[in-house]
Amino acid sequence: MGNSASISILKPDGTLPAIVGGDPVRAKFLVFGAPDLGEAEIQEVVDTLRSGWIGSGPKVARFEQQFAEYQGAAHAIAVNSCTAALHLSLLSLGIGAGDEVVTTPMTFCATVNAILHAGATPVFADCDPRTMNIDPQAVRDVITPRTKAIVPVHFAGRPCDMPALMEIAREHDLKVVEDCAHAIEARIGGKSMGTFGDLGCFSFYVTKNVVTAEGGMVLTGNAGYESTIKTSALHGMSKDAWKRFDDEGYQHYEVTHAGFKYNMTDVQASLGIHQLARVEENLARREDLWRQYDEGFADLPCFLPAAPAQDTRHARHLYTLLLDIDNLIVDRDFILDALLQENIGTGVHYVALTRHRFYQQFAPGVRFPGAEFISDRTLSLPLGPGMSQRDADDVISAVQRLLIYFAA
Repeated sequence: MGNSASISILKPDGTLPAIVGGDPVRAKFLVFGAPDLGEAEIQEVVDTLRSGWIGSGPKVARFEQQFAEYQGAAHAIAVNSCTAALHLSLLSLGIGAGDEVVTTPMTFCATVNAILHAGATPVFADCDPRTMNIDPQAVRDVITPRTKAIVPVHFAGRPCDMPALMEIAREHDLKVVEDCAHAIEARIGGKSMGTFGDLGCFSFYVTKNVVTAEGGMVLTGNAGYESTIKTSALHGMSKDAWKRFDDEGYQHYEVTHAGFKYNMTDVQASLGIHQLARVEENLARREDLWRQYDEGFADLPCFLPAAPAQDTRHARHLYTLLLDIDNLIVDRDFILDALLQENIGTGVHYVALTRHRFYQQFAPGVRFPGAEFISDRTLSLPLGPGMSQRDADDVISAVQRLLIYFAA
C-alpha cells in the first residue's frame, strides 16, 4: 500500500470511491453528536404532555434548582438557548453601544453574535494552539478604555485559565461572562465553570453533554442579575408572570421593559432533569472513550488533545484531533470527506470567526496565528455515552486507516 497511489483512486469530482483498501469500516453511518436519551426522559416528557402544563412551569423550576445545586451556584435561570443566555447576561451588565467585549475567534458564531445583539463591539484575542482556549496575555494586549467585559469560552470542555483572566478583570474593572456551552462538568480546584465570572452561560443543544433539544442556562451569584434576566427572558414581564396561570389563581403582571421570548419550556426541562441526573456517569464513559482515542492515535501524524491542566477537570465535550498536515499528503477537508466515506460522522470546531467575511470587519488585516493553526487542522470525532464499543473501534480503525495511508 503506497502513498503514491492515492491520487489515482480519486473520482473525477475529487472525492474518494469506497475509500482506500476496499469497503468502509462500517455499513451504518455513525452520527456525530447523537443524543443519548433513555426511557426516563421519554416518560417524563409524556408526564408533562399529560399534565396539561407544557410551557414554563414547575419542571423548569425543578431543572433550574437541580442545575444550580450541581454547579454550586446561588441562582440558575433556564432559557431557550445559550445564545439567549449570553445575550441576556451582557444586557444585565449594562453592556451596550460604545462598549468593547473581548472574546476568542475560536468559538461558535453565537458567542460573538450575542455581543453584537447587545449593541457592543467584539474584540478578538488569540487562543493557545494547544489548549484552544483564549490566551490571557492576548486579552491584556487588546484591552482599551472602551473594554467593558471578557467572554472566555471553555473550548471542548477544557477550563480556561480563569484565575489569570479574573486577575485581568479585577485590574481593569471588567465584567466576565463565561461561555460554558461545552463545559457543564468542567472544574478548577473543584469549582464549577460559570461560577468564576459574574455570569456563566450553558447550552443544552442536541449535541451537548446535557440535552434538552434546545435550551440554555445562566448561572450567577448576583440576585439583581438573576431578577433582570428572569424578567427579560419573558417579554420584560414581572417575575410573577411566570406562574400567572398556576393553581394559585391568575396573577396580574407589569411589563417593566421591552424584553424577549427566551424562556425554556417544561417539555425541554423534562429531558434535562434526567440528563443531568446521569451527567457524571456519562462523563465516565466519555473519559473511557477519550483514553481509547488517545491510545489509538498516539503514533499517527496528528496532535492529540492536550492533557488537562493540574487540578482541573475537563468536561470531555469534544475530542478534537489536530491533523499534522505537514506530514500528510492531503489536507484536513480531504480527511473529513474520507471519514464520511467510511460512514464516520465528524465535525470541525471551528473555522476561526476571523476567517468568516462578516467578522473580518472587527479585526481588519489582523492575523490570529493560534486560531488559524487550529482552523486548518482541527477534526472532531464522535464522543458520546451512547456509543458502543464497536462504534469506538470503528472510529479508531477509520482514522488509523486514513492517516497511515495518506502519511507523507
